[in-house]
Amino acid sequence: MASPMRELERLLPLMERDRLDVVALVGGANFQRLFRWDFHQNERPLVVLLRRDGKAVAVVPHLELPSFNPLGFEGEVFFWRDEERFEGAFQKAGGALGQSTMGKVARIGVEGQRMRVFEQLALARAFPGAEIVDAHAAISTIRLHKTAEEIAELRAAIRVSEAALEKTIARVRIGMTEREVEGLLVGELFAAGAQELAFSPIVAAGDNSAQSHAKARPDYRVKAGDALLFDFGGAINGYRADITRTFFLGHVSDADRAFYNAVLAANEVGRATAKPGITAHDLDDAVLSSLEASPFARFMRHKTGHGLGLEVHEDPYIMRTNGTVLAEGMVFTIEPGLYENDRIGVRIEDDVVVMATGVDVLTSFPRDLRVIG
Repeated sequence: MASPMRELERLLPLMERDRLDVVALVGGANFQRLFRWDFHQNERPLVVLLRRDGKAVAVVPHLELPSFNPLGFEGEVFFWRDEERFEGAFQKAGGALGQSTMGKVARIGVEGQRMRVFEQLALARAFPGAEIVDAHAAISTIRLHKTAEEIAELRAAIRVSEAALEKTIARVRIGMTEREVEGLLVGELFAAGAQELAFSPIVAAGDNSAQSHAKARPDYRVKAGDALLFDFGGAINGYRADITRTFFLGHVSDADRAFYNAVLAANEVGRATAKPGITAHDLDDAVLSSLEASPFARFMRHKTGHGLGLEVHEDPYIMRTNGTVLAEGMVFTIEPGLYENDRIGVRIEDDVVVMATGVDVLTSFPRDLRVIG
């Protein structure tokens, strides 16, 4: 990857297009993509400010200077200590950027999904009269097309996740609680080499599998005939796997087999349809049309998928009405599902990357119906 300052310069044409005099970046995936370091947000604000002419400054807590200084940031740094509070550092940053040949700062773009109210208020005081607008979508385009290095990190995260799932299902037994199965999965993820969890895993059996974002229950013991759904992933260097597979314990009824196979068919349609040049709408429409044509259309609940990288949900969102054209380097999930409340849920999720002539399915864990336990 290029140096952080070169990466920052990728924002300048977007700033020109959207008439943004300054962009403010806080801790999160965009910051991590630019600087290859993850600053967790806490009560101490850390903000990088980029002006449309390329000048950049940073407001940094004194506590974080040993971590911030090696990042390759070439602009002026205004640090502050806990006992001083942060307002003075923001005022200095505002003074450094406030006047130039561009004139007064009139419009500031912020990450609307990441910036907190107290940080925005500090910016407003540092740049009096400036309009603060949500530029999250524009800023996040720096992560839309993954590099070969990023794709390699995703492959590594997926590889350890799939290894962990295979080890986990080999240990599942009827009578275990959902929480115990979740504990097996988490242990196997770290044993396989995951550096962190991509997100809190979903391990759900029986009626709980019909909850799209279920939590493992400490008191429910899995029983024969249950569907057992795993939605999980490990992370490597911040890049996150997101995989879902649904199994059956002991045996599977004919009705549940048909339910599962409807989801599997939709997943196959998604993997066969995805390619550069079609829109996210086109892909979602093909997958959802497969489910709509099945006997189980009334159990549909969500779109086909979402982008994947340093965040487990990011652009592009694979949904009807999204006209984004799929292009090389985009990574996203294909995860159709059906959910019959109080009885069963099935989801089959794969991670794919768009290549020059098609897609590469990054996940390889088998999808055919599998009975375990």
